[in-house]
Amino acid sequence: MNKNSKILVAGATGLVGSAIVRELLRSGYTNIIGTYRSKNPERTYKGFKEYIEKGFIRFIQIDLTDQSATEDLFKNLKPEYIFLAAAKVGGIWANNIYRADFIYQNLQIQNNVIHYSCKYEAKKLLFLGSTCIYPRNCPQPMKEEYLLTDILEYTNEPYAIAKIAGLKMCESYNLQYGTNFISVMPTNLYGYWDNFDLETSHVIPALMRKMHLAKCLDENNWECIRKDLDKRPIEGINGSASPKDIIYILKKYGIKGKDGKVSVEIWGTGKPKREFLWADDLANACVFLMKNINFEDILSIVYPDLSDISSCSCSPFELVRQGKEIRNTHINIGTGEEISIKDLAFLIKKTVGFEGELFFNPQKPDGTPRKVTDVTRIRKLGWKHKISVSEGVKMLYKWYKEET
Repeated sequence: MNKNSKILVAGATGLVGSAIVRELLRSGYTNIIGTYRSKNPERTYKGFKEYIEKGFIRFIQIDLTDQSATEDLFKNLKPEYIFLAAAKVGGIWANNIYRADFIYQNLQIQNNVIHYSCKYEAKKLLFLGSTCIYPRNCPQPMKEEYLLTDILEYTNEPYAIAKIAGLKMCESYNLQYGTNFISVMPTNLYGYWDNFDLETSHVIPALMRKMHLAKCLDENNWECIRKDLDKRPIEGINGSASPKDIIYILKKYGIKGKDGKVSVEIWGTGKPKREFLWADDLANACVFLMKNINFEDILSIVYPDLSDISSCSCSPFELVRQGKEIRNTHINIGTGEEISIKDLAFLIKKTVGFEGELFFNPQKPDGTPRKVTDVTRIRKLGWKHKISVSEGVKMLYKWYKEET
């Protein structure tokens, strides 16, 4: 991948996509195309204004679930390298309630981008999945070979099945058509431009915003609350709403004030353990893999007996014809470290400076009991994370206050 190679970042204004764009720009790449679906990507544009003016990156609005529109994009632009970060994502509640949306939209995006990357002869594609592809009661830490060995966690089953289909599609195109498609499965992510919508957000941004609002409420700082709601309304309630309506919506999302005391409700017991990766660390890993690692390099790690595959005439296609089973060629990306939801909540509480109470509601679902990745493969390939969760939480809260 040269500095002027034509690079497509699908989903460039999201948490992961914007982090990948930042990493590419930091690394000196000057021919980047970012796609977005939202009609209001201006918030992300702010960080890239200088690079847009220099012509290093341009943004294109497109619905990647639209097959015809996606083909036109590839036919006209013919990108050489593709980062497939576009996806419909959300937390436990959203995944469980909007099950059809999660499986349909993710399958459509993946099918279109992966297929047309092959048809229009892209040099390389990197597909981003999720570690929710692993079984609910997966042995820990989760190794790549544990895929499809047991049932999935019910609350995010549709999303997980879509991501499994995506990685199998990449693997299958490599084996049949000789493409160079890599699939990576990141652990739980957080970072700049995260989703802080309390209805659909993941655990770190959700807890951070709840405790920020709770701190404001505890300090009777209505200016702070209204400023936050003006930036990010909750179910249509913004800063101009009446105190009664604001108190109602905060209470609905577990931020409660009673007898001069403010508390924050957290779903579940707090016992489940999770692993968290700073989004810019993930972006660094993705660019590292795109620059340095090919599908055949991964085969050499997964199947050591094929270590000379890159230098011999026996292609992956020929191996399949000979009866060799090639599977589980995706790569976990994570820290290999874990923290309980309870400890995470208290870490965020301390970082935010909220002095009220935390209430863990055991009547709400916990999700998977434990979830930490085995990162042996990615470390063998030469990459390791840099940002700890305690450091990342501080960085994110500082950014959140500046953006609110």
